[in-house]
Amino acid sequence: MAGAPGPARSARPPGAVLDGRGLDAATVASVADGAPPPPPHPAALKAMEHTRRAARRLAAEGARVYGRSTGVGAHRGLAVEESDGAGHDLRLLLSHAGGVGEPLPAREVRAMMLVRANQLLAGGSGLGPEIAVAVTAALRAHVHPRVPEYGAVGTGDLTALAELGLALFGHGTWIPDRADAGHRIPASLPVHRGDALALLSSSALTLGQSALACHDLGVLLSAGHVVAALSLLAADASMEPYAPAVHAAHPHPAVQGAAARVRVLLGTDEVPLAVPPEPPVGTSRVQDPYGFRCFPQAHGPATEAWESLERVLSIDLNSATENPLIGWDATTREPVALHHGGFFTAPLTLALDQLGLAVLGTARLSAARLSGLGRPELTGLRSYLADTTSAGSGMMILEYSAASALAEIQLCATPAALGHVVLSQGMEEAATFATQAARTSLRLARAYRLILGCELVAAVRALRLRGRVPRPETPAGRAYARAADELDPEMRDRPLTDDVTTAAALLDEFAALPAAR
Repeated sequence: MAGAPGPARSARPPGAVLDGRGLDAATVASVADGAPPPPPHPAALKAMEHTRRAARRLAAEGARVYGRSTGVGAHRGLAVEESDGAGHDLRLLLSHAGGVGEPLPAREVRAMMLVRANQLLAGGSGLGPEIAVAVTAALRAHVHPRVPEYGAVGTGDLTALAELGLALFGHGTWIPDRADAGHRIPASLPVHRGDALALLSSSALTLGQSALACHDLGVLLSAGHVVAALSLLAADASMEPYAPAVHAAHPHPAVQGAAARVRVLLGTDEVPLAVPPEPPVGTSRVQDPYGFRCFPQAHGPATEAWESLERVLSIDLNSATENPLIGWDATTREPVALHHGGFFTAPLTLALDQLGLAVLGTARLSAARLSGLGRPELTGLRSYLADTTSAGSGMMILEYSAASALAEIQLCATPAALGHVVLSQGMEEAATFATQAARTSLRLARAYRLILGCELVAAVRALRLRGRVPRPETPAGRAYARAADELDPEMRDRPLTDDVTTAAALLDEFAALPAAR
């Protein structure tokens, strides 16, 4: 197929392991949704033990190491008493478990736990391998700690990971993910000196939420090609805007890819320049409104932005970003603690912000196509695809529902990178707000799914009223057949909420069509 590849959702191969190098958003979503986690790789566990020996050597030599021999944040200059043992670490966990707000859903906390286990296996924390093993055991047992929604600004999920630490070390509570969970809760681990900050120093929750948003939006962007193709058929829209010659003249790869996928879905990929069909009876148009004509130019950049986020996550999900980074000097073979700013998640924020704005652009055109399908001059049907009863409303209200969801997307697409804050007595004079970008990206994905669901209901309704069935051998024809099987054919005025819910659920199937990706 011509053009750039679209969003792809890889499945975890059989026997895959956690090794700090190969985690992707699809695996995060799979485990977050209840699948068992991959087992930790023995070599990665051995590397964790090797790094723990470096941390213990540093402690034995009296090295000044942030968070291990000192306080944290504004208290970085305060020394930890040698006689305190692990008392400082337990107090650090207790004091930092101060998040506020409603508890996060199990899905998001499970994503955090998997990401943190994988980060630890990257081998820079100085923690022992039993921590990674215990986190994956909790995932298998379907238990998670209570994590309040607010507590971070994109420079480390300290409050969330403090809750995880307290549960691991026997000072917190495990909550079942589901009714049959909790029978194999992992045994509590002892707290060792230096364990607390090594566990806290991570953006695992932000990364987990970002991975879920990446996965969910990847599904929707793929399905968006299918829904748009059905709307094009329903309105007898011209295929000229999708012709290879048009996109060869203005060759943005992602835009070319979006146009090519629509052609393949409709079975017109071999047509060099499609002849516009006769407009429906009672209509007359030379070209179509933007929603039908500019889909490639809006949707292509969204798939491109999704690919950018996927690239950022492929790095961030598989990196040791603990501050300080514990290890061994490659030249001297001596233990080292490297203090740094790798936790400053600016690349992630910018990738999430970019994707949010790009999805807003294509969601606007989805809502525009929905509105267009309600216009008699585009379909030759009654206003809002109403039946023949007097002054029927048809799908009128879906235009409002989609507009409401679109307003939510517009709010969520406001760039998080515009934020500013100064914390810790001026020591931390900036933040990335990746946490906020991740959280709003999940909200944005939920709203976008509903807009596409509204459009799909309208497209199927219009095709039914026109008595037009897509060619069954085409991918669009197979998608229509599935939608027609699931969606109520009744055209009288009635509530359409369940129809949209059903249509929104079908998007996962549409996204799996090879032609949609």
